[in-house]
Amino acid sequence: MDVAANCSLRVKRPLLDPRFEGYKLSLEPLPCYQLELDAAVAEVKLRDDQYTLEHMHAFGMYNYLHCDSWYQDSVYYIDNLGRIMNLTVMLDTALGKPREVFRLPTDLTAYDNRLCASIHFTSSTWVTLSDGTGRLYLIGTGERGNSASEKWEIMFNEEVGNPFIIIHSISLLKAEEHSIATLLLRIEKEELDMKGSGFYVSLEWVTLSKKNKDSKKYEIIKRDILRGKSAPHYAAIEPDGNGLMIVSYKSFAFVQAGQDLEENKDENMSEKIKEPLYYWQQTEEDLTVTIQLPEDSTKEDIQVQFLPHHISIVLKGQRFLEGNLYSSVDQESSTWIIKENNSLEISLIKKNEGLTWPELVVGDKQGEFLRDSAQCAAIAERLMHLTSEELNPNPDKEKPPCNAQELEECDIFFEESSSLCRFDGNTLKTTHVVNLGSNQYLFSVIVDPKEMPCFCLRHDVDALLWQPHASTQDDMWEHIATFNALGYVQASKRDKKFFTCAPNYSYAALCECLRRVFIYRQPTPMSTVLYNRKEGRHVGQVAKQQVASLETNDPILGFQATNERLFVLTSKNLFLIKVNTEN
Repeated sequence: MDVAANCSLRVKRPLLDPRFEGYKLSLEPLPCYQLELDAAVAEVKLRDDQYTLEHMHAFGMYNYLHCDSWYQDSVYYIDNLGRIMNLTVMLDTALGKPREVFRLPTDLTAYDNRLCASIHFTSSTWVTLSDGTGRLYLIGTGERGNSASEKWEIMFNEEVGNPFIIIHSISLLKAEEHSIATLLLRIEKEELDMKGSGFYVSLEWVTLSKKNKDSKKYEIIKRDILRGKSAPHYAAIEPDGNGLMIVSYKSFAFVQAGQDLEENKDENMSEKIKEPLYYWQQTEEDLTVTIQLPEDSTKEDIQVQFLPHHISIVLKGQRFLEGNLYSSVDQESSTWIIKENNSLEISLIKKNEGLTWPELVVGDKQGEFLRDSAQCAAIAERLMHLTSEELNPNPDKEKPPCNAQELEECDIFFEESSSLCRFDGNTLKTTHVVNLGSNQYLFSVIVDPKEMPCFCLRHDVDALLWQPHASTQDDMWEHIATFNALGYVQASKRDKKFFTCAPNYSYAALCECLRRVFIYRQPTPMSTVLYNRKEGRHVGQVAKQQVASLETNDPILGFQATNERLFVLTSKNLFLIKVNTEN
């Protein structure tokens, strides 16, 4: 059995600034231009039966404005008339109206059970499109930057199941055979759901290909489905089509199509009823694993192998348990013995004393954790001063009660811990796992359209941008930029809706649900002499924060950043905010 490598993200220290002092509010006005739309944006609101948090994450917070990363300052949206509208900006002072580049063949208003239409710019000449009814389009556009050669033509148009949105796509050319791989996201009803919301999240990896060079007809050659219980924060196919990366709160796994899906459900049901394979306990220094052995087991039937991050247990030639441990152990000091009651007891010594393990083997749900009654009593005693029948009893005592009002919202981390997983496109198995812990996912952005989208995570107070590189197995995720203190700053924005940054990392920006846009610029050298009054030293550079208020009361539906401009979409208007002037 292949085991996924337990990886970590390597931070580049030179990209961190330990002396960063904060953002200075700048009152410099930002040029803002407003365009009125001919027809309203085709917004689809959540229905009464789309009530879960996953529906809200996937569809309720959908970004209706799409940036063509292959052509700078070119954005698209879909309106109520089924038209794909484009605005390409050359000069802010000579803005034209958005122009129609394509019209959907179906009348969307006739469908009750539909999602928002979605679009993804696969390459400089290809686009994948969903009308929100369950129909997938592959469109050849010609060179989109050149109006003379731009002509949007449908190359594939087929019903592929329940309504979905497109979250990523790539174009592949291997041995003169052209194919398009795309990821479709659905939230579907669980027929045999015993607990939880009654819904599961489905990610379908669809590959379209042309049978031969002369034919223009594309057809589906491969369909693979992943299932999970939470909407992915991030999902993207590698540029060579050999793998897939997902950041999510709950893990995803590939399932087989058709009747095997029913078998999977039956297996899952029976697994829920089974006894745990093993029991485990822990103290601050060690862990104890207990396994009930089959009758007549001898020492020769048992093979236990310890590695610093890995454990392997084989009973009577059968692999019983194998996988990556949650944290490292001292393999030399770890032991195992057979007890009188015919059980195997394994003692693992923690390398990081005091660290509480939430699980023994990463991703393994077959064991049961037993908490010692003495441990429970000790924890209860440590927490006693936080609870009382009286309101705020004796605050002047040695252990004052916890006052939640003293905590700022930006000090509180989410309890849920996300993971970053890489799946192999051929074996459909997980090859690499990164436990993100408290590194809260913030946003994704395309820095280079030929590479996978980058994702931004909170690391302590900073926001760090990571570029995945599928080709480099040893260093698969590269730390490419840091936004100082932005992890802390964004957490205090309670009404934030969209979050992004410029592809050249010159600024990060977030917008609220209504009207306000916040811009955080990277530190730049000062033109005037400035001193820090507390330390009496010269300040060489300063980071600016700017705020723009839009002249509208309509909710913000779309938000995109380019190196020079921010584009903000409401149902009736498109706003352009000039952030940088090109050098």
